[in-house]
Amino acid sequence: MTESALHVEHLWKIFGPRADRIIGTPDAELSRSALKEKTGNVVGVKDVSFDVAPGEVFVVMGLSGSGKSTLVRLLTRLIEPTAGSVVMNGQDMTAASEAQLRDLRRNHVSMVFQHFGLLPHRSVIDNVAYGLEVRGVSKKDRRATAAQVTELVGLKGYEKSYPDQLSGGMQQRVGLARALAGDPDLLLFDEPFSALDPLIRRDMQNEVIRLHRELGKTMVFITHDLAEALKLGDRVLIMRDGEVVQIGRPDEVVGAPADDYVREFVSDVPKSHVLTLKWVMRPVSDEVGADSPVLPAHTVVREAARSVLANRGPVRVSEDGKIVGMVDDEDILRVVVAEED
Repeated sequence: MTESALHVEHLWKIFGPRADRIIGTPDAELSRSALKEKTGNVVGVKDVSFDVAPGEVFVVMGLSGSGKSTLVRLLTRLIEPTAGSVVMNGQDMTAASEAQLRDLRRNHVSMVFQHFGLLPHRSVIDNVAYGLEVRGVSKKDRRATAAQVTELVGLKGYEKSYPDQLSGGMQQRVGLARALAGDPDLLLFDEPFSALDPLIRRDMQNEVIRLHRELGKTMVFITHDLAEALKLGDRVLIMRDGEVVQIGRPDEVVGAPADDYVREFVSDVPKSHVLTLKWVMRPVSDEVGADSPVLPAHTVVREAARSVLANRGPVRVSEDGKIVGMVDDEDILRVVVAEED
């Protein structure tokens, strides 16, 4: 089994006096509002556990107050956890000394925030190189690395510009380049695009997808936007009141919501854009021929529509080298028509 890039186990954050004494008692099972009323303490994150595989884009999604931003800060101990453990590439963050934490934050993890935090008196290339400067990298080497990364994020030609000369989307590209310049093992995004205009936001989402495809970095992405979560995530964790409601692939979250809360969330999602053939296929019957086309079960319905509708009969569906079902034009149209109701 491949070691997780990030392993989070029974992580808690309770704000207030004697918070550690609550865990393991009946009070820990109270709702957030009931606990606050009884003890004055507020639960930020409640018994959260998950793993992130190397190279995975793992999205944490929830509404305001769900605990998602608290969670991402716990991962690098920008906020100290009340209980639980965070292991990053085999190193226990919760047991790390101050010196070890500084090393991890400088050399192994980078964060991209909603507020870019660019240095206004420094040019683009010097902003991108800033983290390397803090590490003590020579000016020649950090400038060379910064130039490469600046080009990678689409800012070639703007190296000498200053932040106030750039649009919001371009400033966020500088922030992204700065995070990438140190070649981190893990990238943490805390709602980085929520302040951007919709079109720029879409461009930046596509940029993250492109960079992930090219670099294969492990990413944890925080958002309150379900469409963004489903677009970016290999898997999605949905939070409510500090707790995990569901963890699954986008098609699992849409196809098999864990409860009414998630079901309501995904009710307006265009299902043909997310569901795979696995969710719409039927058992194989005699009507499908042995020479009929075969599509993988993980094919998104929208992408499969043309092949299925062009075929004069059912199309077989395969998984792990085996035929596991079939779909025809009615199965595809049933999903598409349901979106228009």
